[in-house]
Amino acid sequence: MSHKIKYYSTNLRAPEVSFREALLRGIAPDGGLYMPRSVPELTRKELESFTDREYYEIAFVILNKFLKNEIGYKDLMSLCRDAYNFSVPLEHVADDCYILRLDQGPTASFKDFAVRMMARLMNYFIVPEQSHYTILTATSGDTGSAVASAFHGFKHIDVIILFPLDEVSETQRKQMTTLKGNISVVAVKGKFDDCQRIVKRAFADEAFRNLSLSSANSINIGRLLPQSVYYAWAWSRSGRKPVVFSVPSGNYGNLMGGLIAREMGLPVEKFVISANENNEVPEYLRTGIYRIISPSLNCISSAMNVGHPSNMARIIALYGGVMNEKGEILRSPDLGRMQDDFYGISVSDQVTRETIFSGYNDHRVLLEPHGAVAWKGLQHFLSGKSPEELNGRVFISLETAHPAKFPAEIRRILNFMPEAPPSLSKLAEIDEEYLTIENDYNSFREYIQKTH
Repeated sequence: MSHKIKYYSTNLRAPEVSFREALLRGIAPDGGLYMPRSVPELTRKELESFTDREYYEIAFVILNKFLKNEIGYKDLMSLCRDAYNFSVPLEHVADDCYILRLDQGPTASFKDFAVRMMARLMNYFIVPEQSHYTILTATSGDTGSAVASAFHGFKHIDVIILFPLDEVSETQRKQMTTLKGNISVVAVKGKFDDCQRIVKRAFADEAFRNLSLSSANSINIGRLLPQSVYYAWAWSRSGRKPVVFSVPSGNYGNLMGGLIAREMGLPVEKFVISANENNEVPEYLRTGIYRIISPSLNCISSAMNVGHPSNMARIIALYGGVMNEKGEILRSPDLGRMQDDFYGISVSDQVTRETIFSGYNDHRVLLEPHGAVAWKGLQHFLSGKSPEELNGRVFISLETAHPAKFPAEIRRILNFMPEAPPSLSKLAEIDEEYLTIENDYNSFREYIQKTH
């Protein structure tokens, strides 16, 4: 008889819990992040069957491995079908190189894959209990809009989103601030890391115990499990060969989703960690020394402007180490194995722009800044490799936002405006509503006490 998979805290000072508890709590009582105690395996037959399955069906197979003792078969299939009703193009570029376009969802961002499923899972558990939750989340760009869209209109869930005032694009901001209803948006005069610190402090604040706070950031395990699915989808659509993924990395939830897929049995040979100038993780892989970048650097790939990625605690845990929320490594992971599994690179804004230009001119591939960082990372990894090293493998770069989210940048580089999908084209006509506060926890505390 199979048992529920338990989830432990990366700080190792909290009881293990079920998925439902981990999902609704968001963060462990000791400040750590929840990780599955064991990762279920996909059989070879299941992996091979993915070639003939729709995206939502692959999502069901993977998520059912974790959730089968907590959510019924029919209910989970229904949630997956409802969450994934948009296309997931895998674009062939040249040779065995592909771009996985994760920008066709309702907010034109890869965050839709995680948050739409997470919202439905939370609603599934909350509605029968007639309980009420408040989602508190920080965003460096696309998370906020995806969270706002995914939870908008849910009667049992309120959402409060914090974003750095000057570091998201106008389109990203409007995707959050035009929904209203159960969605509240707060601009902080600071950096994403400041927003993240405020959120984490609020979770530890005894004054807010009555709010039933939870998080929709990638600190929530409910965000990560669905993100493993598109790695399996891309592999199944690219010839089912051993694969190298290039992952644009900011808070490292995207990479962590890929690591879960690999732990389940997906034949991933290496992950290229493609960072912008916030290069704390590539530097750690190179030197073995982890240094937080504070304040984080403001790059055009804005969703990756993170000086201390929360998910590093999970990655360190996966490799046998312990990292606390301050970024201090209390027990060293297997750094040698990490260096074998990862290829880290930092890409400057100048090179990002050059890559957008060359991608379009050389291949007629339209990239946005985050996808350009990943594409450059993959090119860098491939340079100097012999034909023998490349033979029998596929190389997939993840593009995580629609180019139309960055119209000014695309126009500056390529001299034309990217065509906006329907989800973005109507934003200009809708009024915004948000509050601006100082970079100060007490200012946020007062806002919560007045409004909630």
